[in-house]
Amino acid sequence: MKTPRWFLKRNLVSYALWPFSGFYYIASRFVFWMRARHEFSSRRPIICFGNILSGGVGKTPIVRQVARFFDSPVVMRGYKKTKDTDNIGDEAKMLAADGLLVHVGDRKSNIVLLNKQKSKTPIVMDDGFQNSSIKKDISVLVFDESIGFGNGFLLPAGPLREKPLAIRRADAIIVIKRKKIARNFSLPTSIPIFYATNSEFCPYDEKTPVVAFAGIGYPNKFFENIPANVVKKISFPDHYQYNDEDIKSLIKTADEMGAKLLTTEKDWVRLPNWAQKQIKFSALNTEIEGGFYDWLKERIHDIDNKKN
Repeated sequence: MKTPRWFLKRNLVSYALWPFSGFYYIASRFVFWMRARHEFSSRRPIICFGNILSGGVGKTPIVRQVARFFDSPVVMRGYKKTKDTDNIGDEAKMLAADGLLVHVGDRKSNIVLLNKQKSKTPIVMDDGFQNSSIKKDISVLVFDESIGFGNGFLLPAGPLREKPLAIRRADAIIVIKRKKIARNFSLPTSIPIFYATNSEFCPYDEKTPVVAFAGIGYPNKFFENIPANVVKKISFPDHYQYNDEDIKSLIKTADEMGAKLLTTEKDWVRLPNWAQKQIKFSALNTEIEGGFYDWLKERIHDIDNKKN
């Protein structure tokens, strides 16, 4: 589904849903503590990149950069697996296209499998901060500066999976910098905070008219950063599975406007092969400040010494 408008700004709907947030919180805490009773500990260090918001903060590009740096395998659920994403999910397919080793499905089972290998490289977990059944050696939370905590309410009244107090369980925070900073977005100074920047590599120049479309959590983040002449913006629900009629309609719209079609890399991998040959994507590059890798290598060294 599309990200509800009230996730970013409180309105009558968010206040009407607020009582249900209490039920959500109680149920999620019960599941968390029940899972924690059977926590699994990995031989190889586990670096978990998670968030306390419901998707859309730019976590997977961070995972890609860190997995590249350490040449690490990635474990993830593989959300919204379909035949158009080789039954592994759009995020997993995007990471695998970069040559990364991606294990999709039950994360605990995949970690058990990876522990049987001789390798000592860390395992990178995409999401899982709320999954207490797996012991994380290092937990890193990712935030988007323009989203912050959203409207500050828990699901379904807002985007928060947990209260901001949960940040205390993290070992570090990565904030993706933006031109506009969300109101009332403040983080604890007791936890190391590092910054990352995003840049779009558009296949078209600034004069080329483009019809941009996206089915991601917060499509405006994509639309506002395209370095091209965007003549129309079309948004779809997050992880939307495009069918032939959707694509034909998009092509018709672009043709009528004398424009090219442009989408995100995550959307592009969900397109059928015939459409991928006609539609290009704007590649997103995420750069994390160097101090983060220094901090991470030091932490992994300490963990290795304890485990071995």
